Amino acid sequence: MSSVFEFDQVFDEDYLFFYETFLTAERSDQETEAIVKILNLTPGMRILDVGCGHGRIANRLARRGCRVVGLDRSLRFLNLARQEAQAHGLAAHYVQGDMRRLPMTGIFDAAISWFTSFGYFDDPENHQVLRELFRILKPGGGVIVEMMNRDRLLKEFLPFLVTEREGHLMVDHHRYDPLSGRLETERTVIREGRIRRFRFSVRLFTFPELRDWLEEAGFREVRGFDERGEPYTLATRRMIVTAVKPAM
Repeated sequence: MSSVFEFDQVFDEDYLFFYETFLTAERSDQETEAIVKILNLTPGMRILDVGCGHGRIANRLARRGCRVVGLDRSLRFLNLARQEAQAHGLAAHYVQGDMRRLPMTGIFDAAISWFTSFGYFDDPENHQVLRELFRILKPGGGVIVEMMNRDRLLKEFLPFLVTEREGHLMVDHHRYDPLSGRLETERTVIREGRIRRFRFSVRLFTFPELRDWLEEAGFREVRGFDERGEPYTLATRRMIVTAVKPAM
């Protein structure tokens, strides 16, 4: 099973147009600061950003002196990331690839999966992604996975959400399937005189469930945080989970 939906329908120019309204520079700076704080990153470390998108986190880490590789399946997003890196002389390298079969070996000090980049495959392949992250890390390396906090999302569940920008609309109808643990979305995009409709879904996790998945992949020292790097609670808006590949 390659995926549970068509990625290119979701992660395209329309995605960038609408999400840009809340993926601000200030937010990206704050998230980068949280990553550096939680993983204790220092200049010279080799970092892999899996599902890096247009490089909003990867390029910021490169500005801090990290040697960053960003991986994504979208060539459009990767080209935007490369353009920014080249314009600012950043040590960031971008690769088109599949996170289920990472085209590298165990050379990284840390791996990042940010902004719910994990969970889009079926469960066996999601497990495979975590095993791949484990494989590419050096012994003692750390992984950080950031996603929606399922518990808070269900408590404040919105069956639909409308995003408007410059007269254009993105309308999402949400349904949570308690049997699969997936948030299912039917999205309608109305922009520049055309209407597109498509569906996608993502696997959501409680902290104990993701902890168990990470430990099954070989990780240890699993910890949970909020978006400020403080300990995870049920009220946390975004769930951040870290784990360590044991030293040999």
